[in-house]
Amino acid sequence: MTRSPNLPHTYLVTPEPQADAPFSAFIARLERALEAGVRLVQLRAKTLSAPDYERLAEEALACCRRHDARLLLNAPADVVHSAQADGIHLTSTRLMESTSRPLPAEWLVSAACHDAAQVRHANEIGVDLLTISPVLPTATHTTAQPLGWQRFRELVALTDIPVYALGGMTLDTLPQAYDAGAYGIAAIRALWGGAGE
Repeated sequence: MTRSPNLPHTYLVTPEPQADAPFSAFIARLERALEAGVRLVQLRAKTLSAPDYERLAEEALACCRRHDARLLLNAPADVVHSAQADGIHLTSTRLMESTSRPLPAEWLVSAACHDAAQVRHANEIGVDLLTISPVLPTATHTTAQPLGWQRFRELVALTDIPVYALGGMTLDTLPQAYDAGAYGIAAIRALWGGAGE
């Protein structure tokens, strides 16, 4: 595992915006997470239309800038360019479809991995950070089979890229994550609730 002083040890993956709530409510929750210490955020909003996602990304980026936090978009590279965000997060599907790194070195590239083939492919295209999931049972992906810490450790051993453990993580699981070779943890609910580093 490579230690990167430029990356925080917690990585917030945002929940889907509530369909009946204004974006201002979502941004207020993001603001609270940032005030609590979160400094790396992935905007995951798969239920939004492309124009709405871009509008929310603009507001989320302004919020992150106020707290010196970095925002990665779970969106195509052209959206990252137009929004001037800090980088991109590749779903495992987009990762495996990528034949090369999707953005130049000045942007961060994050990738979601669930198995050895995906970790190896992330190595090949040169991403900056990985999530490996689901490590533990999780309320957001109830049908996914958890990897467990031993399998997580085996997957981490395949790469020198900083790895964030995802799935069932809380700040209390950070010691276990470190022990298994993780750089840090990624979480939705545990960090969206306002807890950071």
